[in-house]
Amino acid sequence: MDTETESEIQKFYKDKIVFVTGGSGFLGKVIIEKLLRSTEAKRIYVMIRPKQGQDINERFAAWENDPVFTTLLNAQPKSLERVMPIAGDCQASDLGISQTDRRLLVEEVQVVLHSAATVRFMEPLHVALAINTRAAGLMLQLAKEMTRLAVFVHISTAFSNCVVNHIEERYYPEHLNCTVDQVLQLTDNVGNEIVDDITTTLLGKFPNTYTYTKALAEQLIQREAGDMPICVYRPGVIIASYKEPMSGWIDNLNGPIALLYGAAFGIVRVSWANYKAQAGIVPVDYCANMALVCAWKTAQETTRPAVPPIYNHVPSDKNLITWGGFRDKAKVHVHDYPLTQMMWCPFLHFTASGWLFQLWAFFYHIVPGFLIDMALRLRGQKPRMLKLYDKVHKNIVVLSPFTIKSWGFETDNAVKLWQSLSPRDKVLFEFNMRDLDWDNYFLNALRGMRIYMGKEDPGEESIKRGQAVLNRFLTLHRILQCILGSAFAFILWSLLKCLVNF
Repeated sequence: MDTETESEIQKFYKDKIVFVTGGSGFLGKVIIEKLLRSTEAKRIYVMIRPKQGQDINERFAAWENDPVFTTLLNAQPKSLERVMPIAGDCQASDLGISQTDRRLLVEEVQVVLHSAATVRFMEPLHVALAINTRAAGLMLQLAKEMTRLAVFVHISTAFSNCVVNHIEERYYPEHLNCTVDQVLQLTDNVGNEIVDDITTTLLGKFPNTYTYTKALAEQLIQREAGDMPICVYRPGVIIASYKEPMSGWIDNLNGPIALLYGAAFGIVRVSWANYKAQAGIVPVDYCANMALVCAWKTAQETTRPAVPPIYNHVPSDKNLITWGGFRDKAKVHVHDYPLTQMMWCPFLHFTASGWLFQLWAFFYHIVPGFLIDMALRLRGQKPRMLKLYDKVHKNIVVLSPFTIKSWGFETDNAVKLWQSLSPRDKVLFEFNMRDLDWDNYFLNALRGMRIYMGKEDPGEESIKRGQAVLNRFLTLHRILQCILGSAFAFILWSLLKCLVNF
């Protein structure tokens, strides 16, 4: 093979049998798509939970129509034949995997990518513990039985230890009120209701059940890994794709992209965020690439470290972006890809003050929402805006710990990992945040958000219609500003006149 085109990572995955948990999730799908498109992995077992009346085969069959696989299926129409769904449930005491499937996994699997998690920040504690913590231990036990295991990658989060200001690539068991064993023993001895009742006590300084249960899972990995070939990958806040499998792909309204979508729609106009705080955001395709590279690197190591290595993956110190930059770069490009269905012209104000956010939200959201709902009632339609704003405000408050504060991150292991790649692998498995062009990223992200979340036509005609709608709302916005400004000036002048006469 020509050295110019040789890929060590592709060689590693050739003919490998891979097991992916969380494969139906945002990151999981991109990992699987990347494996199918860029490697010759022999088979990919993916654990899927039956959901909403659909069995695993029905859920898997729907992947053929999922946009994330469009590029792959156009080039390799039979590629999904290499994927085999396995019924499982991280909330089940035995992962919900049948004995037949368990034997299959134990005998065949060589690479495990454990990405299954609940990412709801305020998930009831007993649920988050089952999915994010206990399941990690059960998956580790299963991996220890695998006779051909080459590597196990546990996918955590860069904010699993957000109780410290500078997060190093190490474990932080000292910040947990109880050990992972004690917490899991507690859940076995008392009911779910009691566990949920003492959530605040158990969390301590952790802002939510998501980060807390992820921190517990890391302690579990630290203590139970032994001499296994295992590592912990910690991505930042995962956002829409940058380049692969297509620019700007996203399939959910979680996290900061939801904020942009709400603003682009003309619904969200104010948010609780510090303009100067660093945004620890990472495109999903960079996350998938780095997870696969972490697996390759860990499998290559001939000597095992005392504890599994950790890889933090966040924006480079030399290419940081603030939440203000996040907003402003999106604002620059919103005119390039406006939504035709917008309800008002897009704008978004940030405040780092909680009480000021509540005040602004009343005038920017609640008052207009009330007026729209009143108009809907008069037309015999069901009111919806106040209910929508209630959900929006709750999500903003839940996200606020991560949008009003900055963290420092050590990324030495991630930097060394990137430096260890061949030139070919740096092209095939790009994840270096230092070289990411944020302006270009947001241009692609807004285009993708318009197509994949807004379900709008990507053609020029649709974009021109959106721009016409935007210009119309901009004119109305200016007129409204003039009316409100004049009304405020009149009221102020009247009050001053009264005071002078008095």
